[in-house]
Amino acid sequence: MHIAIAGNIGSGKTTLTKLLAHRYGWKPRFEPVDNNPYLADFYADMARWSFNLQIYFLNKRFKEVVEIANSDDTIIQDRTIFEDARIFAPNLHGQGLMTDRDFNNYSDLFDLMMSLVKLPDLMLYIRSTIPNLVAQIQKRGRDYEQTIRLDYLEGLNKRYEEWIAGYKGNLIIIDGDNIKFGDNPQDLQKVCDMIDAKLYGLFPL
Repeated sequence: MHIAIAGNIGSGKTTLTKLLAHRYGWKPRFEPVDNNPYLADFYADMARWSFNLQIYFLNKRFKEVVEIANSDDTIIQDRTIFEDARIFAPNLHGQGLMTDRDFNNYSDLFDLMMSLVKLPDLMLYIRSTIPNLVAQIQKRGRDYEQTIRLDYLEGLNKRYEEWIAGYKGNLIIIDGDNIKFGDNPQDLQKVCDMIDAKLYGLFPL
């Protein structure tokens, strides 16, 4: 089974991935951040490095999807291939930070990959407002993230909401502003209750 967690930068995807992997015994797959050779350059000069960064993520994410599809384990994934193509790349293009040529090239490659990919068995979307995201980003203190522009985060949030509104798969929406699963065991239990109801029904055998 493939469980995926989606959400904007700072929404708590990695925290929730770790908690649920431990709770259910699922195998976690984390977003390749710390060893990403483009990320610091990208935040310093988005227009120059946007295409390189998105191709890097697309490559890593597609490899993950293929491995997950061929695995017998239940895997929980921190961010999905769909977010790169439906949110991050269009946002960069819309803000003039990725050229038409690069965006069209990227989109063609993504469409080809999507012909070989199916939706996760369950998608968890962490919905958060900009003030909450900013507080979380500041709290974790990654140097390269401190230069993220507010309009960049706002653009991403808008595209996340548009994507989720049209999402056709099995979906749970988590209120990231009010459900503090990383700090409050009762809030984590609320998330688990939603997952159990969705995957196993209200009255599992």
